[in-house]
Amino acid sequence: MSTTQATPTETTEPLTLYRLQACPFCERVVRRLDELDIDYESRFVEPLHSKRDAVKRACGKRTVPAIVDPNTGVTMAESANIVEYLDGTYGEQA
Repeated sequence: MSTTQATPTETTEPLTLYRLQACPFCERVVRRLDELDIDYESRFVEPLHSKRDAVKRACGKRTVPAIVDPNTGVTMAESANIVEYLDGTYGEQA
């Protein structure tokens, strides 16, 4: 993640969340998206890491959770980083 914080535009498009079924790290991101009332689309990915080509194409990695934010151009993985980004970009202090 870059140190420059991008800000969403007035009209926001839904974020894309790449996730696995029953993944606790993915659920952490889902909870935060719901708490902040952020529109998002879930894309469930292949359980086998080497088969996650859609995530690799979108984010550069095969790890989940991963998000793509079309409003700011940010793409990232790792649940802690995503939650921090969501709070900073879409939370009350943003």
